[in-house]
Amino acid sequence: MAKTPLQPRTWHPPKDVGLRGPFAPNSALAAPDVIPIPGTGAEDVAVDAAGNIYTGTREGYILRLSPDGRHVERLVQTGGRPLGIEVHPDGHLIICDAHRGLLRLDPTSLELEVIVSEVNGVPMKITNNCAVASDGSVYFSDSSQEFSLDEFKGDIIAHTGSGRLLRWRPDGSLDVLLDGLNFANGVALADDESFVLVAETSGYCVTRLDLTGPSAGRRSVIIENLPGLPDNMSTGSGGVFWIAMPSVRNKLLDFLLPKAGFLRSAIWAMPDKLQPDASRITWVIGIDGEGMVVRNLQGPGTAYHYVTGVREHDGKLYLGSLVEPGVAIVDLPR
Repeated sequence: MAKTPLQPRTWHPPKDVGLRGPFAPNSALAAPDVIPIPGTGAEDVAVDAAGNIYTGTREGYILRLSPDGRHVERLVQTGGRPLGIEVHPDGHLIICDAHRGLLRLDPTSLELEVIVSEVNGVPMKITNNCAVASDGSVYFSDSSQEFSLDEFKGDIIAHTGSGRLLRWRPDGSLDVLLDGLNFANGVALADDESFVLVAETSGYCVTRLDLTGPSAGRRSVIIENLPGLPDNMSTGSGGVFWIAMPSVRNKLLDFLLPKAGFLRSAIWAMPDKLQPDASRITWVIGIDGEGMVVRNLQGPGTAYHYVTGVREHDGKLYLGSLVEPGVAIVDLPR
């Protein structure tokens, strides 16, 4: 099947400062405990109040793991590719399925329904990550309006800036809160719900949208020029927002982004192994609501790598990966 043609936008990325300063290498994630799953690509992870662990796989299954990891259940097959997953205040699961849209699953009855699949009559292409407010509203990302998940690298190489942050309300209404995002990805909501954050993977940054108060509606980039590609996000304790970092920046990609479109189109036409790819590292960071880096946890990527999901629960971090056949768990370092 022919690839979707590129319509590249020129972008001059800021100079990569590398893993130094607040991003200096360390071994905090060198030896996580890994719970194997029946499948691959446990892209995100959620934990309910009882400690049950939920994830989704490349094969389309939603899995529930017991708190000790000894029992794994296949709950449903979504018919697509589940990515972000959240526990709703009422106990339901909210699932971002890249192919089918925003889904809701009752983990008891196993009833699965699609709650959003399109915006203004146009199907979404990569429903990616979400955060759920106390009133049941769901803030979620649509990464690209031009490329599907199978071709996500095309969006990053083209730098389309076609990502969006959306909000679905329990009355069924849908709002586009932000557009023009560079591969909109992780979403996290402040504890007091006064603002929401969205990671821009191919922009190497995190954008904040204020939701309440005198600054409501203000859009600001709170951290930029990250030395890696930010992915899924989650709200942790003590005002920390966790960001999964699947890879450091790719030198070939940074070289290509300012270049003429025909060069990037030529790279896109090549086999996948010749295109910019992820590095091997285990890495998550924590920032506060102003973008200050407060946690930086790394490992060499030998035991577990390509971390795309991170969740804090009861003194532990639970990690998901786009490619690994398991969920990783580490004690949260003091």
